[in-house]
Amino acid sequence: MSARPLVVGVVGAGRVGAVLGAALNAAGHHVVAAAAVSAASRERAVRLLPGAEILPADEVARAGTDLLLLAVPDDALASVVAGLKATNALGPRQIVAHTSGAHGLAVLKDVNGMALHPAMTFTGSDADLERLPGIAWGVTTRDRAFATRLVADLGGVPEWIAEEARPLYHAALAHGANHLVTLVNEAADLLRAAGVDRPERVLSPLLHAALDNALRLGDAALTGPVSRGDAGTVGKHLDRLPSEAVPAYLALARRTADRAIAAGRLRPQDAALLMDVLSRATVGSPS
Repeated sequence: MSARPLVVGVVGAGRVGAVLGAALNAAGHHVVAAAAVSAASRERAVRLLPGAEILPADEVARAGTDLLLLAVPDDALASVVAGLKATNALGPRQIVAHTSGAHGLAVLKDVNGMALHPAMTFTGSDADLERLPGIAWGVTTRDRAFATRLVADLGGVPEWIAEEARPLYHAALAHGANHLVTLVNEAADLLRAAGVDRPERVLSPLLHAALDNALRLGDAALTGPVSRGDAGTVGKHLDRLPSEAVPAYLALARRTADRAIAAGRLRPQDAALLMDVLSRATVGSPS
């Protein structure tokens, strides 16, 4: 735990804010107030932050808090900070930590604070608390000692992200996690169209193995028709895919081929016919 328990306020009791507030409570800190606008957020705050008073954002900041956690959407963060400053709600010794992955310190202007982004997906349920131990936190701060203690209290490991690298850091996580959800659901839809009643049963062992292999082996984990240069098979895929699925398939197949060639998994001469099939495919309609 940090040197002493912190008095904490949470602005934005959404999926992330309420869970992190609950984690801070569990670590021995005290969440005394939370701002929750929607009915879902209020319900979540009552359930996960039972000791917190539900207040407007400026009153949360004024509730004697040492740490003010801003867990609001990326595009709203600047206006929330500006509003708190305009109402003189922030104290001189108060630390403001926002949970945005895309923003660093610049969005806080001259406010004493840090970017404290958990590299995890959240549902807003109690199960999220079980996933927090051991995760990485993308941190941008001038006070590494305090950030290290705070992340340790939450059971995590800090990854120090430079201010100018925040957008790239966040793009990496969104590309890997958010697009993975889309990709998995696209695959499940295609299996249903192929007559599979329970696509999750087919996909689960395959995708778990593919993810584990990719994390351990990098591009050496590549398998399948693109990595083998099987142009005929890829052409059949394009012939049968629904038009709405073709652009994403093409983009990923081309990028997969590029990476396979660069990694030495696919010889350029073996990729020629495959690349020709991909280049001739019409985006937005079956080949």
